[in-house]
Amino acid sequence: MYRILEKKRLNPTVTLMRVEAPLVAAKAEPGQFIILRVDADGERIPLTVADFDRDSGSVTIIFQVVGATTEKLNHLEQGDFIHDFVGPLGRPTHTDGLKKVAVVGGGVGCAIAFPVAKKLFEQGCEVHSIAGFRSRDLVILEDEFAANSTRFVRMSDDGTWGEKGLVTDALRKLIESGEKYDEVITIGPLVMMKFVCALTREFGIKTVASMNPIMIDGTGMCGGCRLTVGGKTKFACVDGPEFDGHEIDFDEAIARSSTYRDFERHAYEETCNLFEEAK
Repeated sequence: MYRILEKKRLNPTVTLMRVEAPLVAAKAEPGQFIILRVDADGERIPLTVADFDRDSGSVTIIFQVVGATTEKLNHLEQGDFIHDFVGPLGRPTHTDGLKKVAVVGGGVGCAIAFPVAKKLFEQGCEVHSIAGFRSRDLVILEDEFAANSTRFVRMSDDGTWGEKGLVTDALRKLIESGEKYDEVITIGPLVMMKFVCALTREFGIKTVASMNPIMIDGTGMCGGCRLTVGGKTKFACVDGPEFDGHEIDFDEAIARSSTYRDFERHAYEETCNLFEEAK
């Protein structure tokens, strides 16, 4: 059992939890993830490690309430316990030797992008962070990005936060102004990452994309998280979650991501009804 040390609402649908998990915190690195179960009968879901503190033995997760399990998780409060919290899983982000990097995050994907930007910045890398949200009321981690970036560009679809436009607009502007990046790291919705990678391919800039496909066991056994990368089948849980963005078959990944959408929606509605009836 893993105790929730802190719970904070970041926006109407996104929650931060700091969890007491000393063995995970001791080994966690940016880019890795955990798999949790809210209770003994719950489904396993992967969540990226948003931050960690080895001294206090805590791991921070940030999640969006989109399905039955995240709805259940969001009903837990500080002092409550999560049944299982397994990790760290996946391969850490490669940061060694990078001198100048653009980190591009979109929506709740910024929770995954932040620890990467933070580690690079702490290593002395020049970090240009680009964060995009639909509107100001959905923004998360603004202060944290500002404190861990050499340059921080804010973008929103409706212009209520930063500049109006897409993250690709900001990235193109930086590149065309003469910025030279060793690497671009992108984390966010699949469609966003697809177009970020298309842009960087145009300029010949190495790009890494963090993938979050359907996942069950996190050890490569179930095959649910398979992707096509460079014409070969890869498993996000053990080969990733980060891959060469120019080799990912994004169209296939987008199609597979919607496979269980109707089922997930039904399960979410049932869970919401149960909580309403329990009031």
